[in-house]
Amino acid sequence: MQNMLTILTSVFRGSLSKNGSKVVVSARTYADFTPQASFDIKKCELHRLEQGPPGEAVLTREDGLRYYRAMQTMRRMELKADQLYKQKIIRGFCHLYDGQEACAVGIEAGVNPTDHLITAYRAHGYTYTRGISVKEILAELTGRKGGVAKGKGGSMHMYAKHFYGGNGIVGAQVPLGAGVALACQYQGNNQICVTLYGDGAANQGQIFESFNMAALWKLPCIFICENNKYGMGTSVERASASTDYYKRGDFIPGLRVDGMDVLCVREATKFAADYCRSGKGPILMELQTYRYHGHSMSDPGVSYRTREEIQEVRSKSDPISMLKDRMISTNMASVEEIKEMDVEIRKEVEEAAQFATSDPEPPLEDLCNHIFYNEPPMEVRGTNPWTKLKSIS
Repeated sequence: MQNMLTILTSVFRGSLSKNGSKVVVSARTYADFTPQASFDIKKCELHRLEQGPPGEAVLTREDGLRYYRAMQTMRRMELKADQLYKQKIIRGFCHLYDGQEACAVGIEAGVNPTDHLITAYRAHGYTYTRGISVKEILAELTGRKGGVAKGKGGSMHMYAKHFYGGNGIVGAQVPLGAGVALACQYQGNNQICVTLYGDGAANQGQIFESFNMAALWKLPCIFICENNKYGMGTSVERASASTDYYKRGDFIPGLRVDGMDVLCVREATKFAADYCRSGKGPILMELQTYRYHGHSMSDPGVSYRTREEIQEVRSKSDPISMLKDRMISTNMASVEEIKEMDVEIRKEVEEAAQFATSDPEPPLEDLCNHIFYNEPPMEVRGTNPWTKLKSIS
């Protein structure tokens, strides 16, 4: 609806002449825009697959505007989180997702809302695509009562329906994701689980154990390695003897995907989801992407890579710029329309930040709420103040 209003209000766009009368300089309607277009996309590299996703993707104007709004909102939200952290309003760990927006938006475009998703601690983007508002995400980062986890989770622990978080232990979400896929299989609901991890977690033993069990039981699980080239401050070449992450499932088929192109990610995810739903078992995807910030807010991100490297990726492969250029060059959107959307997004993020800095912190009496525990607290010598607290589920 917002996009309809944007266009309808720009039907008569003009400027004042010297005598003060209104001169119409453009009049744009829906009919002026291309409703859809096809784009050539980078072909995926394949492992144990005879055929992969198509090398062409169809994009509708409606989907393009939706993808752009989601990615730009994510970008602005993360930049605002960066600002709040530097102002010491956000404390503790904070891992930002800017640069990787095409991964989250492309994956969501390739699966159903009823499918399940679990990721590591760089989770803000997926929290947003899973339906949580910017306001609730930023309020969680600032530890406020209105946050998605009531201010108790912070950057790494946000949840939504069919979304099992942000997980702080490196690689530990992968066996959990395999377990969710087992539940889908057991219930026979034709749902799948998207299980994400980073290149820094790719050498964890529990990941290979999960691969083995998922393959044995033919679990409907898409294992996705978001390869942003650096695990903390270590490049993939220094951390892994093999950087072909899409092949490291060995007996599990794999795809290597351009993770900076939302259409590539969408088509690959659709292909992988169909594969899982057909009963063939798990599949592995490697998304080649890039993070603009450091590993976390405590990492400036330029001691192990150059500013020039980051700038080159921004200028040549930015996922938001790529989508915008495609839409404008094919007349699927106007520059003015995109600018108006950017203004709306900035306003939304600013209002969310205002809420996140003014909402009250959760009171102490809420400390034991939402704890899944049916027994009264144990009495331990020296901890008398805590015996007054009762857990509430």
